[in-house]
Amino acid sequence: MLGKPEWIFDRADEWRHLAAFVSRRPAGRPELGVVSGRRRQGKTYLLQALMEAAGGLYFGATEATETESLRLFADALGRYAGLPAPPRLATWDDAIRYLFGGGWGEPRFLILDEFPYLCAATPSLPSILQRELDQGAARRMDIKILLCGSAIRLMGGLLGGTAPLRGRASLELVVRPFPYWDAARYWEVTDPILAVLLNAVVGGTPAYRRFVNDDGPESAKDFDEWVLRTVLNPATPLFREARYLLEEESGLRETALYHSTLAAVADGNSTRGGIASYIGRKAADIGHHLNVLEDCGLLRRDPDVFRSGRSCYRLAEPLVSFYQVVMRPQWGPLESGRGRAVWQDARARFLAQVAGPHFEELCRAYALAVPAETFAGLPGEVGSGIVHDPVRRKDIQVDVAILGPAVPGEPRRVLSLGEAKLGDVMGARHVQRLRRARDLLGERGYDTSKAVLACYSGAGFSREIAEDADGERIALIGPRELYGDVG
Repeated sequence: MLGKPEWIFDRADEWRHLAAFVSRRPAGRPELGVVSGRRRQGKTYLLQALMEAAGGLYFGATEATETESLRLFADALGRYAGLPAPPRLATWDDAIRYLFGGGWGEPRFLILDEFPYLCAATPSLPSILQRELDQGAARRMDIKILLCGSAIRLMGGLLGGTAPLRGRASLELVVRPFPYWDAARYWEVTDPILAVLLNAVVGGTPAYRRFVNDDGPESAKDFDEWVLRTVLNPATPLFREARYLLEEESGLRETALYHSTLAAVADGNSTRGGIASYIGRKAADIGHHLNVLEDCGLLRRDPDVFRSGRSCYRLAEPLVSFYQVVMRPQWGPLESGRGRAVWQDARARFLAQVAGPHFEELCRAYALAVPAETFAGLPGEVGSGIVHDPVRRKDIQVDVAILGPAVPGEPRRVLSLGEAKLGDVMGARHVQRLRRARDLLGERGYDTSKAVLACYSGAGFSREIAEDADGERIALIGPRELYGDVG
């Protein structure tokens, strides 16, 4: 097994899968792997390090015509094989046949990065690869190919449904953003409150640190100034990044409608009807746009864990949420350098509409990551949900609901019910609300006998919580627990 280079931060699991793919002994057939993930997650960084460690040919495609891409590929192939002149490749059919024909060097390991660019110019490329993979298997040919790309919709469809390459891959790896606890280490932030605020802006995308020239906030007091000198600074690449994320997805039209859809969700509209009303469309007309944003990894549909068939939409990328709430409404003043005035006006909205919901998301991630004994069982599902109180005629929002695995014939076990508040000191009324939700779920047939009531707060807890506990277990989880109990 190839050892992971010390200069690659984290990514131990990803490296293990990639190293296993290139290190295992030849299988007597071609092997295909697919690596995907949104831009800025470090895929190319990983693959170039893998190529350097294992040997092989790395080819990074660019937006180009088929003729130019073939010429660049032939040049790279000629250099790798030490040929006196590049091979003549008139089509990608010729190129793939040449690769599977042998004689272009050892080890026979190829990385095709930014594969969607090649497919845009040559849509038949996946079918060509499928044909050669099948014929190569019949000839017991040893060759390993990794396809990599950032266009989530295209890469996600390479191995699905009736796609030509379905069933041909032995590796399908998605490179995701760092989890929040690793993101804090990556930015070298030790103050948990600062880590929460920072993560609400840049999430776990590693390249964003490079976008601001490794400028991280020094303390919670420095956070406002950091926002002004980085994400709200027109001279930094991070300033326009959120606008580019949609445009980088190939094949998208009506980008204004997609941006409006994201703005609707950022404004608190979480249902299809609410989103449609916000953007002035009928609910039936926006289904495709919602699906596309989900496929792109910018929008997420979370089911209500207590109401079958109900779900809510949430933004999946923190920087997009920050852009929609803080930047997009004041784009003109920001471009003209009035970032300080914009931030003073928008900071309260940031805390309420960006940092607050993001804190809830971190709490759900915490519930998934902590040891099983924390909530007396391994979670089968973690999410949020609404419990209707028919007596009081109101709904109780449960921000962090942890359910045990579903067992046929047995009531669903509730491991924990939690409420999350970033800026509020939590007290007895929060516990009473959770207690009422627990009792109502028990009446509906859930097993709540050992449910832990959990308060997640970024501002602390009142003494009355302990006084009101009455012998039941109440978990008090603040930022230090969020970052200290996992990772």
